[in-house]
Amino acid sequence: MLLRRGDHGPSVAAVRSILSSLGYIPADLTTPDADAVYTADLYDAVRSFQQNRGLIVDGVVGSMTLASLTDARYTLGDRTLAYALSAQMTGDDVMALQERLAELGYDTGQTDGVFGAKTDEALREYQRNRGLPDDGVFGRQTLEDLRRMGRMVTGGRPNFLREKEIARQRGPGLRGKRIVIDPSLGGDDYGWVVDGVRASDLIFDIAHRLEGRMAATGMETFLTRGESDNPSQAQRANVANRIDADIVLSLHIDGSSSALGQGLATFHFGTDSGSSSTLGETLAQLVHRELLARTKMVDCRVHHRPWDLLRLTQMPAVRIELGYLTNPVDREALIREDFRDTVADGILVAVKRLYLDGRDEPHTGTFTFKDLLAYEQSRTGLS
Repeated sequence: MLLRRGDHGPSVAAVRSILSSLGYIPADLTTPDADAVYTADLYDAVRSFQQNRGLIVDGVVGSMTLASLTDARYTLGDRTLAYALSAQMTGDDVMALQERLAELGYDTGQTDGVFGAKTDEALREYQRNRGLPDDGVFGRQTLEDLRRMGRMVTGGRPNFLREKEIARQRGPGLRGKRIVIDPSLGGDDYGWVVDGVRASDLIFDIAHRLEGRMAATGMETFLTRGESDNPSQAQRANVANRIDADIVLSLHIDGSSSALGQGLATFHFGTDSGSSSTLGETLAQLVHRELLARTKMVDCRVHHRPWDLLRLTQMPAVRIELGYLTNPVDREALIREDFRDTVADGILVAVKRLYLDGRDEPHTGTFTFKDLLAYEQSRTGLS
């Protein structure tokens, strides 16, 4: 379903009602009219909601915006929560529960707003520790008990030590690490096309260059798609979760209606309420810093976003926006093979830095692919 300006009907009325309940539209301007029209004020409200939720701001209510609207309707205590294998519950109330349990020291995994097996396990452990029926059902009794509890973890982010310990246990070496490389777009979606150059082709080429370098270091690499495929973000996340990847690297090339749009941006999972993947944020910063030093691109900074690929992966994931195809400077760089080699080298070195954890780190932008191979060979005794 897609809803745009000028559309009308009960679906438009439902969207208007949700946005009104969330405070984006004054209540006195919302009526239960089954033939409600998608007017300018609704368009502005949708765009404001999309911006606040980290979605693409286009004023169009598609599947992602509709799912986010549905999730935003719920606050903790509005409904009974439980794990269902066939149709997992999602919502802001689930995310609030995950955040609260994490504050109390329970491992819910990624704070993603999805009531999965990890959240069920954490909730049952909490119930057992509190002398409640450990049925995994978050109802009135568990809610009241949770409200009485003080925070056991204060300051910082509760998952930080857990994520860092997992990375430490896996060691500083690259051999055996399972890396998912996600070339965005695919199939009939070429992304931006300028002077016959397609963003999807450039992205796939960089993905293959990165894949080859990672394989040379002994890492196991997996692509989320083939050249003719274009899976959804959720499907791409499922690939990573199914193989229990160590990290996910999603590659993008942007574009703009203005030729002035330019530069490198990197994203990790995070919400405005403070939930985030700390190790994902660290990886995003390392990638961004390494690529800036090597490419001298315009710095569009590191940001947090609740996008599905970043939110639904159960391991650190970053999205790398490798410039604007619509900008002549970025485009001239992207079409050069040596530039794409530089990008692949930079991302690989950033991944290595994530596992070095400060041990014997060379300066940013100075560690080459050959240096990295030599380091891995000396560490493992391979030749």
